[in-house]
Amino acid sequence: MIGALSLTVFAAVVVVMYAFPGRTAPGHPGILPSVNAVLNAGSAAFLVAGYVFVRRKNIPAHRRSMLTAFGLSTLFLLGYVAHHAQVGDVKYHGTGILRSVYFAVLIPHIVLAAVVVPMALLTLYRGWTKRVRQHRKLARWTLPVWLFVSVSGVVVYWMLYHLGA
Repeated sequence: MIGALSLTVFAAVVVVMYAFPGRTAPGHPGILPSVNAVLNAGSAAFLVAGYVFVRRKNIPAHRRSMLTAFGLSTLFLLGYVAHHAQVGDVKYHGTGILRSVYFAVLIPHIVLAAVVVPMALLTLYRGWTKRVRQHRKLARWTLPVWLFVSVSGVVVYWMLYHLGA
């Protein structure tokens, strides 16, 4: 089930990114990229809070924080797909070293964003079903990947819409 859901999410993103032509005026990204950046930042904040709570053995607060992070990431994904359905592929216009830095952040962000979906789903499932040892084992890998994806998503947004314009 987790594999099928992960594959569906990945396929939906690919289809929206490459099958729909852009439909908004160039240079006018609308509000969705900014909303998506806030959702990514919020997810990162709740991931960190969840980590702090679990280290303090406050499991109810940990659970709430991680579910909130997951909810914000899900809303981000919906907003991301909606935005790219409207505008298509967004090109980076920065030059020089900024262009290199942009792609150095973007490429691992994209790869790990695809990887983190099944990782997060499986980690949450194991936590939800109280398979604590298995949950911890996977969460040690999921948290840093998910945190990187959330934070690098904000960096990509900032570079794309504020530095590369």
